[in-house]
Amino acid sequence: MQDMAREKIVAPDKDWWRGAVIYQIYPRSFQDSNHDGIGDLAGIIHRLHHVAELGVDAIWISPFFRSPMLDFGYDVSDYRDVDPMFGTLGDFDALIQRAHELGLKVLIDLVLSHTSSQHSWFQESVSSRDNPKADWYVWADAKPDGSPPNNWLSIFGGSAWEWSGDRMQYYLHNFLKEQPDLNFHNPEVQEELLAVARFWLDRGVDGFRLDTINFYFHDKELRNNPALDPARRNATIAPEVNPYNWQDHLHDKNQPENLEFLRRLRALMDEYPAATCVGEVGDAQYGLQIQAQYTGGGDKVHMCYSFEFLSGITPTPERVGEVLRDYEREIGDGWACWAFSNHDVMRHASRWNLGEDARRLYAGLLLSLRGSVCLYQGEELGLTEAYVAYEDLQDPYGIRFWPNYKGRDGCRTPIPWISDNQNGGFSDAKPWLPMAMEHLHRAVANQEDKEDSTLAFYRAMIRFRHSYPALVKGKLELVQTSGGVLSFIREHEGLKLFCAFNLTNAALPVALPKGEWRQDKGAPFTAMQRETEVTLPPYQAYFGAQEAA
Repeated sequence: MQDMAREKIVAPDKDWWRGAVIYQIYPRSFQDSNHDGIGDLAGIIHRLHHVAELGVDAIWISPFFRSPMLDFGYDVSDYRDVDPMFGTLGDFDALIQRAHELGLKVLIDLVLSHTSSQHSWFQESVSSRDNPKADWYVWADAKPDGSPPNNWLSIFGGSAWEWSGDRMQYYLHNFLKEQPDLNFHNPEVQEELLAVARFWLDRGVDGFRLDTINFYFHDKELRNNPALDPARRNATIAPEVNPYNWQDHLHDKNQPENLEFLRRLRALMDEYPAATCVGEVGDAQYGLQIQAQYTGGGDKVHMCYSFEFLSGITPTPERVGEVLRDYEREIGDGWACWAFSNHDVMRHASRWNLGEDARRLYAGLLLSLRGSVCLYQGEELGLTEAYVAYEDLQDPYGIRFWPNYKGRDGCRTPIPWISDNQNGGFSDAKPWLPMAMEHLHRAVANQEDKEDSTLAFYRAMIRFRHSYPALVKGKLELVQTSGGVLSFIREHEGLKLFCAFNLTNAALPVALPKGEWRQDKGAPFTAMQRETEVTLPPYQAYFGAQEAA
């Protein structure tokens, strides 16, 4: 009997991911340990204490696999090894061990939709039309006039088809031409990719962030995409310069065959004690519907995030209300993972032109939504988008569309740890991207012991979130989405929490819902409660608790 009780105590929580706060680490820019100007796995280990002090539940590490780095690790040439610039498999094992000692789960970025053209699989596939891997990638004959098989476009610009003189055929690449798409219609490809997932799960990872999860399958008939109504062109990345956003992407992604593969992946992950995965849904038009499909039913991925809050649309109360209503209507028993920033978009402090108080308020909002949360490294410091001169650009997307779109380097500059040297304690060598001088005053060391710092705010807000199961796993009911105020009720197991946010620079009154509400002053915000209403100063929030009847 005692053994059974002990077994219950130590059994892992398979539901830990639901409502978790996940901290994204972009390894090139986190911490350099070997003085080459590029962050690495040993550097992450060195700085993990900072992440643990935030109080987050898990880290997500962007790709560190072997790669020619044309897309900075999202072009994988060997799924089962660490690129030497980041370290070794031994370093990764040490990272897993240290993270687990600190109570942090570890998710890694798994890029399954495509590989590098330098991957041995593609090198074999391109060599002939009858080799064992000839059908591992998406190949198609030219039209009679020699043009590509259809009108599909690459996210990085131009046709999504590249000609191979070796095979005298075109191959598909949704991203760079050096990133050929794998053919998921081939069962052997699926088996090999599932084996890759098993390899890392066996090494101790707690799950995956699945890059471009809705790009896995393509239409086998290679039908043309129709044009997209200009009024619906709302893509997150470079919508003003890239004609990719002029198509309705009905056939090059979002295919129904993907659901069965995701079920196979989930079945594999369910073999492990508490593994999870979060999928990136890259689609401006259908993101929420796909998210609902992929996470519903409990037999596919655990959670997904799409790009509603990664766009340039300022999240006014009306806009947030619209997104949350759509989410509540579509998601069913699925689960979302919300993010305001990541390695692919301008930092939201700059994207939405937020001052210091507004940055904190939006962070409080993010950490109060129904769903899990991804924070991008540097958010906790209040970092803005860095200026990167053209001659310092590394991102192929930015180089291609400069100056109308400056690429993704501005959100990828190194993290400032100290302020008293020009590299901010990131490296003793010249960093791969310049340290942003405007970030130095926000260095970790400068904020570490200040009770009123942005870093202290994030620690307090994450701690507050964890203190209320209603914020972590509860349902959400919208109350107000107008007049500069966003409010909703979170409820879980008999406890209600009324959350109200003033998204303006003027004080506003907010009516309390019916019942008695007890203000929780543990939240890092200021509000004045009266009997039936609350006065919210500019960019402040109120949290009031009530036992459900």
